[in-house]
Amino acid sequence: MTKLPPPPNLPRSKEPLTLAAMLSIPVEFLIAGLLFLLLIVPLGMVVASGFMHEGSVSGYWFTRVLGNSVLMSQLGNSVLLAAATTGLCLLMGIPLAVLRVRCRFVGQGLLGLLVLAPMILPPFVGALSLQHLASRFGSINLLLERIGLLDFSQHLPPDWLGGGFAGVAALQALHLFPILYLNAAAALANVDPCYSQAARNLGAGPLRTFLRITLPLMAPGLFAGATLVFIWSFTDVGVPLMLDYQHLVPVTIFKELARADTGGRTFCLVFVMLSSSITLYALGKFLFGRSAVGEASKASIADQPRHLGLAGTLGAWLLMGGLAVLALAPHAGVVLMALSDRWVNTVLPTKYTLSHMAFVVTDPATYASIVNSLKYALAATGIDVVLGIAIAFLVVRIKVPLRGALDSLAMLPLAVPGLILAAGYVALTASGPLKSIGPMGNPFIILVVAYAVRRLPFMVRGASAGLTQVPPSLEEAARNLGASPASAAARITLPLIAANLIAAAVLTFAFSVLEVSDSLILAQLPQHYPITKQIFNLATSAGSPETPRQAAALGVYGMAMLGATMAAAAALLGKRLGAIFRA
Repeated sequence: MTKLPPPPNLPRSKEPLTLAAMLSIPVEFLIAGLLFLLLIVPLGMVVASGFMHEGSVSGYWFTRVLGNSVLMSQLGNSVLLAAATTGLCLLMGIPLAVLRVRCRFVGQGLLGLLVLAPMILPPFVGALSLQHLASRFGSINLLLERIGLLDFSQHLPPDWLGGGFAGVAALQALHLFPILYLNAAAALANVDPCYSQAARNLGAGPLRTFLRITLPLMAPGLFAGATLVFIWSFTDVGVPLMLDYQHLVPVTIFKELARADTGGRTFCLVFVMLSSSITLYALGKFLFGRSAVGEASKASIADQPRHLGLAGTLGAWLLMGGLAVLALAPHAGVVLMALSDRWVNTVLPTKYTLSHMAFVVTDPATYASIVNSLKYALAATGIDVVLGIAIAFLVVRIKVPLRGALDSLAMLPLAVPGLILAAGYVALTASGPLKSIGPMGNPFIILVVAYAVRRLPFMVRGASAGLTQVPPSLEEAARNLGASPASAAARITLPLIAANLIAAAVLTFAFSVLEVSDSLILAQLPQHYPITKQIFNLATSAGSPETPRQAAALGVYGMAMLGATMAAAAALLGKRLGAIFRA
């Protein structure tokens, strides 16, 4: 049989625009313009304000900041803290990803949910109890003394907080390692097993194969997760403030913004921090963000998971369960603080009371903070529902031109720290007609906008995931029967993706309620405090010794609210819940 020559490589014609795509272009530009106004403009205001001196563009503040040895020391300390947190997350996340993808054992599903739990409980709240648990004479050392592993009479017990640095790094890592775990698991699932099989056939052992073959192939996914962890820990202000660890750039920025210091030095310091994040991201992308073989495609053959025996199952339970317990311990300590009437130099409280829990709902200021948070979060969620559904339809279903740019713009808040975005809104409302909605006025609008912008990616991803699972043929069938595009989407598509939309909206609401950076900076008057600002105010108050326990009680209410909403989201999304947090 004569073999026919291959067809010539003809240029691929562009896909013609549909009528729906052409009609949707104005909507696309309207949404893109709104996101540009609410996200890019505030960041631009930070940069512009940092390079203004005496009414003209100048590098005066930039040179002053770079020449300040104290600030540069704080910047180096912030980088070191972020690197330590990211390293700890890698050490925890990679073994968990291997267990999830390459192994099968009894209770795997339950443990998979438990290791995600720390991500939904804010470390800002967990930090309340860390002094009780990990200080020199905290519960950990008292327990070790009781079982005979420490002798206080012979030497001073260790400070597990490490002067603050170790405590902040550990608490951040225990909160953020699920992000690394989810991205590592996704990357490992996409590694073609044929590469490791070839290495094993050539005599490489399992460990060498993993380190030399599998791990480099996972690099893009690991880098994506590590970037989110690094930026979050690099710019986090809540945990260092709660643990009174001051020698960090975010803490300095917070203090200056809290004093309504909107001078060029403050915003130039924010610019230095933002540019440092971008530089470190670009450097990591160049060094580690590329696959060793130039590809990280979907596996061409299915990998056969290893079924663990009794010993392996016990080891998996010890690793995954131990990490979950360790990560949840600070939050358990918060509950004990809230219920304790006396807790001094003992492993557990010696007396309990419900008075602190009752204080939260009877004290006008504290109760008002709950109402404020609910108002801010509900308004922000409503905005995100509308924008998220619209963006998802434009990108996934209608496929408008420049949809990649629109999707990237909607995802950008994942990489923009809350501290820097909040500083942008401070710069935007520092003077002029917007001053009345700034931190020293009524910040309802800017808080709602900040919450909405920060959590928009959750809604976009949730809606997009639902749309990719619904065949377009269902809408086409409805339109062939006479339904308009809007009617087909409203009566066919939206009901089919309702579970995704509700789950994403629940996540948006829950994380908005306990937003930290935006709340601490943008709400400066007591009558406008949300929950997190009221917790911080009570925890750092120099008044009654009961106020830290009252702060813990308010934190318990916040955790209960967040836990209930996350349980609802998990019930709706099931195993797809983790995809919302994947980079």
